[in-house]
Amino acid sequence: MISESHPLQQLFQELVGRHYAEEIGLRDPQLVAYVAHLLAEFCDADQLFKIHDTADRPLADVGEMLLESDPVSGPAASFDRERQVRKHIGDYTLFFTGMFPESINHFRLRHQRLENFVDWMKAGKESYYIVSKFEHFEYTKVAALFANLSRNFEGCVYGLNRVKNDLEEMQHPIARRADELLM
Repeated sequence: MISESHPLQQLFQELVGRHYAEEIGLRDPQLVAYVAHLLAEFCDADQLFKIHDTADRPLADVGEMLLESDPVSGPAASFDRERQVRKHIGDYTLFFTGMFPESINHFRLRHQRLENFVDWMKAGKESYYIVSKFEHFEYTKVAALFANLSRNFEGCVYGLNRVKNDLEEMQHPIARRADELLM
């Protein structure tokens, strides 16, 4: 886990906060903190692929994750497991559609996967909505956050794409400076 005071966490907090406020009008500090924390957390591949199937195989396919989340006719042993997997689906799809949208079609073309039939935006938005319906007991305080993520999923994706663009520019400051001089 990366602490709140870690420079990477602070960078993500600043970038997400700025783009969400200026470009999509989202000024919810809890939502901004959640997305910034998600970016920092997913720097660790173990966190990105933390959902495992019953054979303890990490799942990277959104379609397989959706099957894994089913507590009625699927392998999810409880509604808490459904919530855990659905939360991860929302996080995973938000992360990839916002930060690496080009990778989604690349995966689909290279592999015969169940997710070829899955709309990532719909899966993420729906998963956050389902998580928001877990609004009792220990989940009471965060239910509204996930409802907000579901309502604003497309905007959050767009804002993350702007964060991605900033990070790419930060990697190549000389090229950015040359572009500024040419204009």
